[in-house]
Amino acid sequence: MRLPTSLTQILLTGAAVGILAACAPPAEAPPAAAPPPAAEATETAGPALYVDVLDCGTIAISDLDAFSSAGDYAGQADEFTNTCYLINHPNGRLLWDLGLPSQLVGQPPFTQQIFTVSVERSITDQLADLGVVPSELTYVAISHAHFDHIGQIDQVQGATWLVNQTEYDYMFPADGAPPADPSLVANFALFKPMETQIINDSHDVFGDGSVVIFQTPGHTPGHSSLQLTLPETGPVLLTGDLYHRSESRALGRVPRFNTSEENTLASMAAFEARATDLGARVVIQHEPADVDPLGGVIR
Repeated sequence: MRLPTSLTQILLTGAAVGILAACAPPAEAPPAAAPPPAAEATETAGPALYVDVLDCGTIAISDLDAFSSAGDYAGQADEFTNTCYLINHPNGRLLWDLGLPSQLVGQPPFTQQIFTVSVERSITDQLADLGVVPSELTYVAISHAHFDHIGQIDQVQGATWLVNQTEYDYMFPADGAPPADPSLVANFALFKPMETQIINDSHDVFGDGSVVIFQTPGHTPGHSSLQLTLPETGPVLLTGDLYHRSESRALGRVPRFNTSEENTLASMAAFEARATDLGARVVIQHEPADVDPLGGVIR
């Protein structure tokens, strides 16, 4: 989700962040694509694939008008959950999405215009509850580069960042032009020191088909969703922000602030075909009705 510049600037201001933004190096040529690591079983391999669901904040919205180009959400209010996902695979860990900004953790709810945002606990603290430290993360991937999905990148600097070329270029334009959302330059800069792997439109993370990142462009140019194949639940699709609400999915509603309505609608059609073919459970990451029944873990 992309919020007004005034809100994201307030969330990201402060001396340290300001210095970081000012000193961020110019965009460099992105790293070359690298093949995924081999997913051979070893004697030290851990338990079967499972997913821990992390609470990465809450977003209350007093007027949803911007979330439908059809104009039918005007005057409606809603509260979005903001979730991140720790994918535990026998051959490594992937953290999918990074939640609201670290600066909000433990602070009173912050209101600007139609949005009220809050974060109770950091990703690091929640990982500690699971017996995991950030240095044990193999990969980090974001569904897209909006502030509520990259906010705690400062906590996971040791992982390899998986990103497709289109979203990388959205964040770091090759021609030196400013990024689409200048208010996020400081957080974008925190991705630059990380080991980075440019991935294809469909990327098999561990090489065995159980964790696949696939592009669903439109919300941002290189927006992605995640396909999981779990031992008990079976196929699961995490939407990113392809949809924000169950109603958005049912009605095919496209937010006004998406970068391309045409691409969004095409991505929705492809996503639904995939869900049908797989018989997958769909989890809309901002939808409490989808997230709450998970009970914090998917097996």
